[in-house]
Amino acid sequence: MFRKSFIILSILIALITIHLLISWSSITQSSDKAFKQAFLKHNKVFPVEIPAKVIFADESVPLDKYYVYEALDRELTINTYWHSNSILWMKRANRWFPLIEPILKLYNIPNDFKYLAVIESGLTNTVSPAGAAGFWQLMDKTAKELGLEVDNQVDERYHVVKATHAACKYLNESYKIYGSWFMSAAAYNAGKDRIVRAIGDQKTNDYFDLYLNEETSRFIYRLLAVKTIFEAPANYGFYLRKKDLYQPVPTFTVSADSSISNLTDYALYHNINYRLLKEFNPWLMDNKLHNPSRKTYTFIIPQTGFMSRQKLLEQLAHPDLLLNDTISAGQLFE
Repeated sequence: MFRKSFIILSILIALITIHLLISWSSITQSSDKAFKQAFLKHNKVFPVEIPAKVIFADESVPLDKYYVYEALDRELTINTYWHSNSILWMKRANRWFPLIEPILKLYNIPNDFKYLAVIESGLTNTVSPAGAAGFWQLMDKTAKELGLEVDNQVDERYHVVKATHAACKYLNESYKIYGSWFMSAAAYNAGKDRIVRAIGDQKTNDYFDLYLNEETSRFIYRLLAVKTIFEAPANYGFYLRKKDLYQPVPTFTVSADSSISNLTDYALYHNINYRLLKEFNPWLMDNKLHNPSRKTYTFIIPQTGFMSRQKLLEQLAHPDLLLNDTISAGQLFE
């Protein structure tokens, strides 16, 4: 009797196990299928739109040439789908372009060159492996030739205003040589001498027909791609509201024509901390400033009443509007 009961119980357990295995297999297969369907439904990536016409500094891009079209396609694709980078660039630009644009205008440099600072540094005071520094990525020697002070205490390559003046001088010098803003931008990346040699060796002064090293070859197309995205961000999937952008911080200036033994104390005297002094005056390389020649230095001091983000946003008239709106805000949520 016990043996018979044991056999029946064993059969029942086996049947239940088989049923569970079949059910689990069915669930797994169903889940895999649902997962694949969801993936296909939600994971959609499209080629970017190449505009029919692209203008930079009033000069046309010859998109009818297949190699020009494909080079721009490459940079537009990279910068469209490098979301974190492109979004941060647009946020920072809102703070820094109002400072850069008037200086470009002062030197009669086309406004489009503000994007050069974007692709050079991402609008941060970074240093390249080669030692180029600041928003405009100036080398030590070049910066000094352009009138900037560069030493252990002061490095004006990090002074956004003075470095922008220097970059404009360089671009104007290049334009006098080549008569083309495309070539001037290429020379900014590669150096004037290298571009002059390339023109002589290849017997063409058209940037788009020159065979150059990969970095310089890509440089102009990166410039064009960033300009294209910035001017119509919604066309490339970027929806930034004005309140998402980094707002300019109101400041005032103070001058000093003597040595400062402790910049922390100097900052505290002006009701800010050392961190803020460095953020707005990154050209200071030390915690003190020896000034035996009694040169006049101008410091940018943020207004303490605008330290909160909310206070900065209160300056915006329409904070919920989209940046460079090419669609209505309502369409975004349809």
